[in-house]
Amino acid sequence: MKKNLFALSILILIFIMAFSFSVSAQQELRIGISQFVEHPALDAAREGFIEGLAEEGFGEDRVEFITQNAQADFATAQSIAQRFRSQNLDMVLAIATPNSQAAANVISDMPVLFTAVTDPVEAGIVNSMEAPGANITGTTDMNPVADQLALILEFIPEAQDVGILYNPGEVNSVVQVEIAKEAAAEMDINLHEATVTNSSEVTLAASSLVDKVDAIYVPTDNIIVSALPSVLNITNNNNIPVFASENGQVEQGAIATLGIDYKLLGMQTGRMAARVLNGENTSQMAVESSDELKLYINQTAAANLNLDIPESVLDRADVIYE
Repeated sequence: MKKNLFALSILILIFIMAFSFSVSAQQELRIGISQFVEHPALDAAREGFIEGLAEEGFGEDRVEFITQNAQADFATAQSIAQRFRSQNLDMVLAIATPNSQAAANVISDMPVLFTAVTDPVEAGIVNSMEAPGANITGTTDMNPVADQLALILEFIPEAQDVGILYNPGEVNSVVQVEIAKEAAAEMDINLHEATVTNSSEVTLAASSLVDKVDAIYVPTDNIIVSALPSVLNITNNNNIPVFASENGQVEQGAIATLGIDYKLLGMQTGRMAARVLNGENTSQMAVESSDELKLYINQTAAANLNLDIPESVLDRADVIYE
């Protein structure tokens, strides 16, 4: 009996060890995720990336994801890139322009995918949209800035002065502001700029605009978006509507936007990553963009400011938050 029990114990131990080895062997890939800051758009892009990979057969049973957040600090983004370079990973995903710049500057011996980057050429991340070169490619979140400003005029036809909040240290934000300036000039809108260098300056910057503008437009600036509740606190108390550049801002309390779905953008990036893991060369993969725009409206936010939503806008809405 003792011999049988001993033999059974040995068999069970062998089975457990074999099972453990099988599980670890299946999870043979390691992907580092470098995110600039936590806010709904970037979080959705990260979640979409993981889902997109899973749809192509690279689920969490096969992939270990190592996620690092720079907390809106450029030096930390650089440190994360250096750490990932030394960890012998299979791939790196960089989320947002600063982390993508850091990865492009530091990592040359493994594939790098990026997402939520407005203008990767202007940011020096790729050589061109069609032929990125080297080891990096990904997806752009370039917004229809002119259409988003035009949406403000649909809500407030008499608007003459619009504020814009941004960090001039973010290339993606500067690109959007330049587009906004050209569009505003064509629409006879006076664009009032307020700039910040870190999140602690956001409240003061928003306060500086409320006596000058009919509405405020927020581009996909990571520092502003991560501090959006502070902006909305100021603007709501002063009855100034805020118009957004992406869905997460509308869900948080901005009035409306015509923008991309960041989760879908992340999934698109995940599918690109799967192609790379299956042997495709990043240098020959064109940077992709989302061609699916949606109209998002926050009905509660509009009602709180006694702002009427035109029927023509409501009829076109894809998502209405009530």
